This record gives sequence, structure tokens and C-alpha cells, in this order.
Amino acid sequence: MNEAISIKSRIAESSPHPLAERLKLTLNYDELSNCIRCGFCQPACPTFKETGLEAASPRGRIALMKAVVDELMVPDSSFVKQMDLCLGCRACEPVCPADVKYGQLLEATRDAIEKHTVHRWWIKPIRKVAFQQLFPHQKRMRLLGSALQLYQRSGIQGLLRKFGVMSLFPETMSQMERILPAASSKGVVEQLGTYVPAKNGLKPIATVGMFRGCIMDVLFTETNLNTVKLLSEAGFDVIIPETQNCCGALHAHSGELEQAKNLARKNIDAFAAAGVDYIISNAGGCGAILVEYGHLLHNDRDYAEAAIRFAENVKDVSQILMEKGHIPKFSMSNGSTGKGEAAITYQDSCHLRNVMKAGNAPRDLMDRIEGAQLVELRGADRCCGSAGIYNLLQPEMSMDILDHKMEHVKETKAHYLLTSNPGCLLQMKLGIEREQMTDHMKAVHIVDFLYEHLAK
Repeated sequence: MNEAISIKSRIAESSPHPLAERLKLTLNYDELSNCIRCGFCQPACPTFKETGLEAASPRGRIALMKAVVDELMVPDSSFVKQMDLCLGCRACEPVCPADVKYGQLLEATRDAIEKHTVHRWWIKPIRKVAFQQLFPHQKRMRLLGSALQLYQRSGIQGLLRKFGVMSLFPETMSQMERILPAASSKGVVEQLGTYVPAKNGLKPIATVGMFRGCIMDVLFTETNLNTVKLLSEAGFDVIIPETQNCCGALHAHSGELEQAKNLARKNIDAFAAAGVDYIISNAGGCGAILVEYGHLLHNDRDYAEAAIRFAENVKDVSQILMEKGHIPKFSMSNGSTGKGEAAITYQDSCHLRNVMKAGNAPRDLMDRIEGAQLVELRGADRCCGSAGIYNLLQPEMSMDILDHKMEHVKETKAHYLLTSNPGCLLQMKLGIEREQMTDHMKAVHIVDFLYEHLAK
């Protein structure tokens, strides 16, 4: 693994070990013991498939956690590395016959590790800025969008590339910079307002609240706009609460559970005040943490019940369209990319499939596109290696996974590669770029593809 970009440094050694003591207090021992060591999780685990190491499988990581709690081992640097190496894709959960909540165990372990980690001097301020001062604040994210927009439009980006400045950064970061979408200083609320009624005089099916996210509203603004318009076309009144904030997924996955809980409380209040029937996400990663607010706040006397109600009403946009919507007609003969018949394929969002249990809805919608042939991607349910910021923190493993993914993508001979999560979308764009396939394949968010091909 590339130690230079690892966010973990070292954990002080002492006896009794403080990390072990914290894990005893925070990990659910019954959940640890529920693992029956059957091994069904191993074929589903990307890091086990890549390494063949028991410790790099869900079963192995649970065994490590339990060994620490049982005082059979000290949580040393190798323990931390295995917890860091996990993508958190949770593909192990649907195949587990014992229904072990691996994701919850992993997040609790990472939270404990973070509390007992001594970082390099420059890591702590970066984490503080990102997790406390940037992602939770929509106005500051808008400023970030403005800065990125200036960078992309002013010629600075071109100059830096021309003079090879990006080559000074790790290869994965320079590659990601090349495929970043156009940033926006104005999000969905600034462009559409906070209320968009059902279109074409339809009687509203329901009032839905659009979860706009933080990074989504800066780098994928068009997708947010198209999500609202598509919901309106399908007969929903759409409200976008201004007081909502970051979902907390990056915080929860990075050992910042308390901050994730604070963000969850604010979102629960925002959508409760809006009085919506459903909360709609267009990002599998965001949706997965939203549907787990009930677990996240299960010990909070003031929010436990509200969190459960909130989570029960969270739906992915493809899910709500299939279950409740007046589904519009879609045709490849419409839209700037439409040229009649086209082959399309789909890469699953791990969290949409494994946590939200809505992996079929996007495919059902794609089957409705006139003139499009859906070609199933072999291993579409296997993680692409994005996993939030995993591709920046664990670039070697991430690129190994992506390279194997692209072998299967090539087999489809598809013109369009669709997905339902921004991180997956960027990762697949990166894969297409790395394989020099940009002249005959394009990666697109499913919402953007559907909206562009609405039948006129």
C-alpha cells in the first residue's frame, strides 16, 4: 500500500492497550459472535479476491476485531492497515447467512482507531478543515465550487497541465483531476428554488424532499437539477429544504461518528420541518447512510424515534420512480447523445445495492428506454474501487480493482456506462480514460441519461 497517502500514522503502544479497551466498550460483542466463519463473504469481497489473504476478508477482519476484544492480540499497525484496506462496500452483508452487520462493526472500529491515532503533523488540520469546517456548511461548499469553477474556466487548469505541475502529485490524484466534472457556484436551490411542483397538471402523487448533498451540489449540480426535473415529470411535488446539510457518510466511514450524528440530527430536523412524504437521494453513498440514521442515533433519546421514521422514508430516485411514479417514456432518438440504437451497461453502486436494497430499480428503468439494449456487466455487483475517498487513500488496491473491472467493461462493447453514485461515476470515467476508450464509451449518471432521453 502507498504509505505516503495513508491518513493513519501510528498508535501508541501501552498496556492495557487503550484502543483495545475502547473496542471492548464500543463493539457489539453479540454481533462479533454472530459470524459463523462459513466463508460465504470471501467470494464477494474485493480485497480478498485481490490478495487471497484471510485477514483481508470480512470474516478475517471480524476475527481480528474479536481477537482484540478477547485480549488475544494487540491492535498493532497491521490490525489498523487491514481495517483501512476494507472498501466498506458491504457486499458481504447480502450473502451472509447469519446477517452479520459488518458495516456497523467496521464503522465502530474505525471510530475507535481514529480516537487513538497519533497523526502526522499535517493530517490533523486537513481533517479538521474537511470534516468540521467544509463539508457540513453549504455556503462554504458554494465557495469551494466558485474556486473550482475559477480554476477550470480561467485557464489556470490548462497552464498547470501544460507545465506538468500535476505530475508532482501522486498519479491517481493527477488522473482524477483530469476527469473532474465542471464545478458550479450555484446549486439546485439557487437555480430552481426550494419548491418545484408536479408537471403537466398532474395530481401530485406525493411530496418528496430532495437530498442535494454537499459534493453533489458542487460537482454534479446538473445531476441534481435533472433529478428534480425528472421527479416533477413523474408526478411528484419536490421540496429542497435549505437547512439540510452533508449526509455524514464520509464522516462515518472515516472514524468521525460523533460528527456524523450531528449532521444526521440537522437533516432529520430539516426534512421534518418540510413535511415531506419521502426523502429522495440520487447518490448511493448518501442514501446508504440516510437509511441507517435509525442505527446511527439509536442511543439518542431525543432523536431515536425520529431517526427511524426518517430512515424508513428514504428512497433512491430510481426506486421512487419505479414504485410510485408516473414513469415517463424514454427514447434513444431524443437528446444530444441519442442516435437511435445504442448498447448501455450498468455498474452497481455498492451502497445502493447492498444497503438500500434497490439494485434492480435502475435496471428496470433502463429496460424502458426505447432503442437501448441493456448489456449486463459481468461483476457489476463488485465494487469499482472508488468507495468515497478510498481511491485517494489506497490508490494501489483501488487501481487494481478498477483495472479488473475495466476488463469486464470492455466485454460489453457498450456505448454508455451508467451508474447511480458520483464516486462510482468518477471512477468509471477514470477507468475509461486509463484504457483509452473515450472515443467510443461514455460514463453517465443514470439520472442525466434518463432526463436527456425523455420522449418529446
